[in-house]
Amino acid sequence: MSNRRTFLKVAGFTVIGIAGRRLLSGVAEASVTATAPHRTGRRWAMVVDPRKCLKDQGCRKCIEACHSTHNVPAMPEPRHEVKWIWKEPFTKAFPDQEAEFIDETLTSQPVLVFCNHCDNPPCVKVCPTQATWRRDDGIVMMDWHRCIGCRYCVAGCPYGSRSFNWRDPRPFVPNVVESFPTRTKGVVEKCTFCEERLAEELPPACVAACPEKALTFGDLNDPGSEVRSLLRARFAVRRKPALGTHPAVYYLV
Repeated sequence: MSNRRTFLKVAGFTVIGIAGRRLLSGVAEASVTATAPHRTGRRWAMVVDPRKCLKDQGCRKCIEACHSTHNVPAMPEPRHEVKWIWKEPFTKAFPDQEAEFIDETLTSQPVLVFCNHCDNPPCVKVCPTQATWRRDDGIVMMDWHRCIGCRYCVAGCPYGSRSFNWRDPRPFVPNVVESFPTRTKGVVEKCTFCEERLAEELPPACVAACPEKALTFGDLNDPGSEVRSLLRARFAVRRKPALGTHPAVYYLV
C-alpha cells in the first residue's frame, strides 16, 4: 500500500510538472509572438539605389524619420551611439566586394546600411532567451522585454546592425512617440523593417521619407513587385554574401 501511494504521488507530481511546463511554454511563446499581425507567403526586402541617394549627400531624412518614429536616442557620446539606420563608407560596408571597375562615384561615398533581415541570421541562433527571432516573412524581430543584455547577438551579427543601450536611452529621446515602446538600459535594439507600419499596409518610415526614392521596399516572392522588377533590370550586390546569411537588402550598382 505504501508503495502504491508513493507511486501515485510521484505520478501526480510528474503530470503537474509536465502541465506546468506546457503552460509556461505557451506563455513564453505568446510573449514572443505578440507582435503586429502579418501575412504569410511574403518575403520582405529592401533595394537601395546609392546613385539616387548621392544626389544630396548631406540628406539624412530617412535616418531622421526612422529614429524619430522608433524613439531612437541621440546619445551625446559616440561610444554609446544607438542607430537603426546609418551611413558607412563603401569599402567598410562591402569589404569583400571587388570594386576595381565599379564607378568611383559609388565606392568613394558612404552608403546606407541597416539590419539585413537575413534568411540565415546568426544573431537568432546565438540568443539564449529567444529575444530575437525570424518571422516567416523574413523580418528579424526583437522582444526587448526578453532581452537580458548578454550581447551575444551583437557579437553574432557580422554587419554591426545591433546597438546596445549602455545607458538609459529615454532621457536622450528628443520627442517621445507614445505609440512606439521606448527601451531601457541593458537591452539591444535594431531596425525591424517598420513591422508596425507594414501591419497597417504602410511602407517603412525611411522609404516614405526619402525625397529621391532611393529606397524601394517590397515582396521578393511577388514576381510583379517593384523590388523584383529592379533586381531584374539592374545588377545588385549584397553585403558579405560569402558568409551565407543571405541578406534581404540589395544595393544597385
